[in-house]
Amino acid sequence: MTFDLADKTVVITGAARGIGRGTAAAAAARGAKVAVIDLRQDDVDRAVAELGGSTIGFAVDVTDRDGLQHTFETIARQLGGIDVVVANAGIAPRGATVPGMDPREFDRVIEVNLTGVYNTVIGALPFITERRGHVLLTSSVYAFMNGVGVSPYAVAKAGVEQLGRALSVELAPYGATAGVVYYGFIDTEMVKVGFDQDPIANSVQEMLPSFLTNRISPAEAGEATVRGIEKRAARTIAPRRWTPYSALRGLLNPIVDAAAARNRSVIDMVLAFNARSAGDRTDSTRDTDAATESTSTR
Repeated sequence: MTFDLADKTVVITGAARGIGRGTAAAAAARGAKVAVIDLRQDDVDRAVAELGGSTIGFAVDVTDRDGLQHTFETIARQLGGIDVVVANAGIAPRGATVPGMDPREFDRVIEVNLTGVYNTVIGALPFITERRGHVLLTSSVYAFMNGVGVSPYAVAKAGVEQLGRALSVELAPYGATAGVVYYGFIDTEMVKVGFDQDPIANSVQEMLPSFLTNRISPAEAGEATVRGIEKRAARTIAPRRWTPYSALRGLLNPIVDAAAARNRSVIDMVLAFNARSAGDRTDSTRDTDAATESTSTR
């Protein structure tokens, strides 16, 4: 049975741009009352104005658990309840290996992409269960492909997958549902910055057949996302060409990992990442030394 979104309240984090924005537009087109949540108020205001209708917006950081809780209470009060929540907000790290990455950046990606999803879910569930609604968690094909160069992103997305699977069972007794959406390469600003503007990271795409790395638009991703919500699907994959890989991951991943470890482009990428990280640390040390010297000579 189709979950009709007309007059339902759909809350989306990270909805001011990219996939979140595409999802908000697709939900609004179906007559849903949409609540946009994003980090910066000016981005939120712009999205609300362009989406129009009964869309409302709030600027809140998904790492702020109390702030999210207050926001959900406000949305429920203004729109008469909450039927669907899409935990979409996320960030990507600059390409680096595990030892080369600044631990603070690793922590921040986990905090936003995994703990932020948990914060969204835990704040929304009382409203979702009350109305037998649906919660959708945003994962990625990085939940099941090798995360070389972007390890905290892959770690977070794999964690989101497991959180969503647990919720799909735990919500069943209450008539509510949960799903996970896995995105491949979407033509968002985050992907452009992570790959197009970082020539080192481009080698990641050489690990895969070109048809898997071909990008779809945020609008196409948003439409696929909403179709999954309408089906209360436990799993949505966009684009769908990643579905066989997901189904066969247990067989394919050992082969892919072994091949990547021998791939000259991937090896060069790892070495280049480590060289860049070493250079960043050297530059940081020089800046610190210069600042110390400047202070001591005043």
